[in-house]
Amino acid sequence: MQESIWNRTASLRPREPLSGDRQANAAVIGGGLAGILTAHFLRAAGLETVVLEAARAGSGQTGRTTAKITAQHGLIYERLIDQLGREKAVLYAQANQWAVAEYRSMVREGGIDCDFTDCPAYLYATGDPWSIHREAEAAHSLGIDAACVADTELPFPVAAALRFGNQARFHPLRFLDAVAEPLELYEQTRVRDVEENRVITDRGTVTAEHVVFACHYPFRNVPGYYFLRMHQERSYVLALENAAGLEGMYFGTDGDGLSFRPQGDLLLLGGGGHRTGENSAGGQYQKLRQAARSFWPESRETAAWSAQDGMPLDGVPYIGRFSAATPNWYVATGFQKWGMTSSMVAARLLTDLITTGASPWEEVFTPQRFQPSAAGKALLQESTQAAKGLGRRLFTPPRAEVEALPRGHGGVVEYRGEKLGVYKDDGGEVFCVSVRCPHLGCQLEWNPDEKSWDCPCHGSRFDYRGRLLDGPAQRDADVPE
Repeated sequence: MQESIWNRTASLRPREPLSGDRQANAAVIGGGLAGILTAHFLRAAGLETVVLEAARAGSGQTGRTTAKITAQHGLIYERLIDQLGREKAVLYAQANQWAVAEYRSMVREGGIDCDFTDCPAYLYATGDPWSIHREAEAAHSLGIDAACVADTELPFPVAAALRFGNQARFHPLRFLDAVAEPLELYEQTRVRDVEENRVITDRGTVTAEHVVFACHYPFRNVPGYYFLRMHQERSYVLALENAAGLEGMYFGTDGDGLSFRPQGDLLLLGGGGHRTGENSAGGQYQKLRQAARSFWPESRETAAWSAQDGMPLDGVPYIGRFSAATPNWYVATGFQKWGMTSSMVAARLLTDLITTGASPWEEVFTPQRFQPSAAGKALLQESTQAAKGLGRRLFTPPRAEVEALPRGHGGVVEYRGEKLGVYKDDGGEVFCVSVRCPHLGCQLEWNPDEKSWDCPCHGSRFDYRGRLLDGPAQRDADVPE
């Protein structure tokens, strides 16, 4: 896994693992931005709160984001009005605009040194301009500072662009480190299970009245059934020196649209999105490099990394009570690649539910929602994809013999009479893993851009040695003897 510029330029204070059993008012599973902010608000409300992180705080998607603090989430507001109604669309807009303002307030009042910069955020299209114009009308009707503009800073012409004012960008790990400083945070403490109010880890047990799943993707399949209501997608980023200096942040709405975001002397160029587990041909970084050479021939790549996020059925995160059967469990997931404002919204919403029993935003984000008009087709697609992933393992023949596998490549092969995932390094050494995902049994697929084994059903990922990179799986892939 390649290192982001955030990881390179932040040094978070290490925390000890949990040692033995512990009691608290609330236990938060996950030390990313959603978990840390939730614990921050709960602590401010007077609740003794414990945060449990399987690795290091911020080591998951928070350290791989492009860190855009914006209520502009692609072409979303016209769709929300159409599918969920104007009232819920207003709530979504208000919640995310509040999140932008709350970051600004926390940074200024706390004196947090995290490169926080106010800036506009733009949607742009190089093809059909009318989707941008319709989105502008929808956003403006919901009270958002949004307007179409004729000119941009981009190195190519656009058919239309939509400017959101009063947005921001920052260094996510420096912000997280400051907010986490007073919290009771245990690292290298993986949660294995939750039984009612007992959070069971590999280091001990935390008993808490309230349990928050802020671990990116819920590892509990039942209740909740989030694996049926969400898939994961990956996207890729390059950090470039000697590229154009931009003021604003940009997101392309075309099928192959690119993302642009300045950070100091660097420019972050993003794109190449795909469903996790469906990148067997690779080449996502190469596409970004070709774009960089085309736009800025003198630019130089200083870092490259990727991230992934949960994509909910109806395009709205699942934030609220985990399920009707577990009233004291809460969840924040499905941030659809807009994790900065979604994390802040989740932290406020969950804190309100825990402390007062209600939130003004609960209705739009509740995980118990199901709108057939918005989600029925997507649910069918998710079920079909899961069946396809299981069928690959059971019925698809191996694709190559291990001897024919080139060095530096991986694939599903016949090896010692078994169907295995095999990676052959540049020295010719062979590394084998089971292609059965330990989450729910789908067949893993090779991702040549990351040298990882990825699950196309639910997004679990493993390195070429089978070590767990991303959940919902809770353990490493099996390795044959």
